[in-house]
Amino acid sequence: MAKLDTWCDAATTDVGVHKLYAITGKANHLPIGRDAIAAIMPDHYVTAHELVHVLNRRGKVKSAGLIEQRLPQTTRLRSGDLGEILGTAFVNELTDFRIGVNRLQWRDHRNMAMRGDDLIGFFVDANELKFLKGEAKSGANMTAATLTKARAGLSTFDERPSPHALLFLAEKYLAAGDEDLSDRITDAALDNDIKLEQVTHLMFTLTGNDVTGLLTTELQGYAGDVGQIAVNFHLPTHQAFIAEVYATVIANARQP
Repeated sequence: MAKLDTWCDAATTDVGVHKLYAITGKANHLPIGRDAIAAIMPDHYVTAHELVHVLNRRGKVKSAGLIEQRLPQTTRLRSGDLGEILGTAFVNELTDFRIGVNRLQWRDHRNMAMRGDDLIGFFVDANELKFLKGEAKSGANMTAATLTKARAGLSTFDERPSPHALLFLAEKYLAAGDEDLSDRITDAALDNDIKLEQVTHLMFTLTGNDVTGLLTTELQGYAGDVGQIAVNFHLPTHQAFIAEVYATVIANARQP
């Protein structure tokens, strides 16, 4: 877990029928956050089975190399990945939804951005499957234009998760042994019968500037029928924090 409650302040505001979260990393607790994220980050890039297999076959040095080979090298991609990783942590730690598949493990190349829905979570409520469709954006100085792009992403496939993404996740949940959830996801994708009331949208932002005002305006302007959650995860030291997290991941991997 990213243990968000140990190093962040969080406040929730109602914007009409929608929710706005303002999360801020506490300046004197950022090292706690850095270490917590660095501890879980390898799981987002390498499956535990693969890592243990390489460790047993080739030892600590080579397993560290495996982790490093999966990490993106560019500042832009690292920023985007951390947005997705913290978005996943937000969902799992602060909502009823769960994200149990770390899709960055299946990236084509470490220096290529992934396509499709950034975050898809699930929640079974009274035997009905609920879906979370999320866009994660990260930037040191975010503008309304980025939120417009996020809204465009949430609007694809008639505001529902894409069938392709759902079937991909169903396969991964089945491989992990969660047959019930896999079957529910597969049926929803094949039957093409997801109702909008089963869907919640998440617009997650990781920023160096405060964009709660921009997110409030965005929520107020949304005229659709899907429940909305908007999050501003505000880190004034955005770029430095990202660099420190990745440096810590590498240092941890190289420890004898």
